[in-house]
Formats: sequence, C-alpha cells, structure tokens
Amino acid sequence: MAIALIHDWLNQLGGAEDVLVELHTMFPDAPVYTSIYDRARMPAEWRAWDIRSSWMDRLPRVHRMHQPYMPLFAATFAAMRIPDQYDLVLSNKSAFCIGVRIGARTRHVCYCLTPTRFTFDFYAYAKREHIPAPAKAILPALNAVLRAWERRAARRVTRFIAISREVQQRIQTCYGRDSIIIYPPVRVNRYAVSYVSNDYFLIVSRLLPYKRIDLAIEACNRLGLPLWIAGDGRDRPRLERMAGPTVRLLGRVDDSTLSGLLAGCRAFIFPGLEDFGIAPIQAMACGKPVIAYAGGGALDTVIEGVTGLLFREPTPDSLAIALSTFQHIPFDPAGIRLHAEKFSAERFQKEIMQVLRQHGAGRPA
Repeated sequence: MAIALIHDWLNQLGGAEDVLVELHTMFPDAPVYTSIYDRARMPAEWRAWDIRSSWMDRLPRVHRMHQPYMPLFAATFAAMRIPDQYDLVLSNKSAFCIGVRIGARTRHVCYCLTPTRFTFDFYAYAKREHIPAPAKAILPALNAVLRAWERRAARRVTRFIAISREVQQRIQTCYGRDSIIIYPPVRVNRYAVSYVSNDYFLIVSRLLPYKRIDLAIEACNRLGLPLWIAGDGRDRPRLERMAGPTVRLLGRVDDSTLSGLLAGCRAFIFPGLEDFGIAPIQAMACGKPVIAYAGGGALDTVIEGVTGLLFREPTPDSLAIALSTFQHIPFDPAGIRLHAEKFSAERFQKEIMQVLRQHGAGRPA
C-alpha cells in the first residue's frame, strides 16, 4: 500500500512530532506533506526524510511565529492536492491538515490529536495568547467560516482515530463523527525504573501559555518546594519573572539529561488541560508518580493514589493542596512502570496497523 503522511507544521518539537517519528518509523518511504519545515530547528536526521513543505516556508518569520498566519494555514491545506498515486493518506492532525485534497481512490485515516483549538475553542485559545485587539474583533467571524470548512473536510475522512476519551468526545461534538481510541506511542523501553527520589518536582514541556506552568510555579513558590522545569518556548520570559528561589528553568535538554531528570525527580507535575500527554508517561516509565490537572488526557493515564494524584481546579491553591497531600502517600515505582507499559510504541504500531488493514480501503464511516 502506497502511503503519504500529513502533518500540520514542522517548526517545533512536542507530542505531535513524537507521533510523527513513530509513523515515519512504521512507513519510512512515505513522504511527509506539511505547510512549513524549519530545517535548522528540527532534528538533523529528519533531513534524510522526504519532507514536502509548501510555499508558506517563504513567509516572514513564519518558522518562529506561526500563530499570526493561522487562517492562511487553512487556506494552504485546502489548496494542497495529494497525488493520486497513494492508496492511503494518514494525517497526524492538530490543526488544518485534515483539509488536504485527495483522489477518489485514496482513503484518508486521521490520527486526531484534537479538533483545531484556534477555530473550535477560540476564546480559550485567545485568552492566553497575545492577539492584537483588532484581530480579536475580526477572528470570531472568520472562525465561523473556518469551522464550517473544517466540518466539511471531516466528512471526507474515511476513519478517525482519537488519542484519548477527551478528544474522542470533541471529534463527536465538533465533527459529528465517531472515532476509535489509540493512545499515542511512548518509548517506555528507553527508561528504567528508578527508586532514587531527589528533592525536586519536575515539569518537561514546551513553555506555552496554555500549558499552565504558571500554576506550578505559583504553588511551589508558596510552599517553598523545589521545581525544575525543562523546556523552552515563548512563555519563558514571563515564567522566569514569576519564578521564586526554589524554581529553576533549565531550558531545552538532550535525551540523556532528560532521562536523568525523570529518574531523579520526586514526582512529575502536569498542570495544563492536555489532549493526552507523553511526558507524564515517560515519567511513569521511570516509576515516578504524576500530579496532574483532572481533565483531558490525564483522566486516561493517571490512576489516583496508584500512579499519581489529580487536582480538580486549574488554580495554584488546588495544585498546592495536591502537592501537600502527595507527601503522605506511598507510591510503588514498579507498579507505576507496569501501568506505563500499556502506552508503549509497540502497542501503538500494532493498533495502527490493525486500523489501516480494517479501514484503509473502506468507505467513509
């Protein structure tokens, strides 16, 4: 079967790119169609891949600041035609790449990370982004058009795969489509159970406003708890200004350093409302409990009192209570690791292949 992969943009690393790496491992000869590709910032080994980006690569500062171009991404994918030579298109979608045009004989399986937040949850998106007032006034009307376009594009998809129960519900609400759940892949075998517990809590994340790392900084400031934050992003200057004496922002770290940080932490903090969350599973693979906001993908992965704790309100107070409670609960590292193995890359590959065999040549459901 001739397969093409579709990805929204390639200018930053996160969970979506972890999924893309796994899909490319499964289908190394498949080209990757995308809107923009920042070769300098993405892994060097990707330069051997067949990555086909659009004319948007030439836009000013688009690789560093793609958010202002959001509506243009939709137009670009709406005009993007995938050659008829492919039997199946597999999109790894968090935004507009669902809208690519394919031939009548080609089937489209969408691995849906989320319906597009910019269009379907604009006010929550805009609340934590620096969007100029004139744009905020215009974009809601434009988003009504984009939502209608995206729903039409969703009707052309042969099969949807959701990454969590939260996303499965969003697909039904936003697109009126059923989906099956396949959890994202985590390379759990790269990590070993650690019984070492040093005196710090850990966050590994892109530093973006919606990640709500500010909640963890405020809670740890109040309690005087050591918090180490690995990652980089446009929210870093604000977070650095908030950080008290017990908070360290480490910047981007390599894989070896990351493994050491995960192995040594007391617990992993996951403060935002996320669609799934790969980094918490990496922490669990090291036997570390996760303290997470009780929403989104965390409800699929964190078992309260067994693999971690959930805090109920997106506030520093609620997180501070969970951090205080954590001190008095014993956790079993081996049991946490066993739970993490349910999210392995091998399991992901097997389940994806089952779906492609069952639905890759079927009619839209």
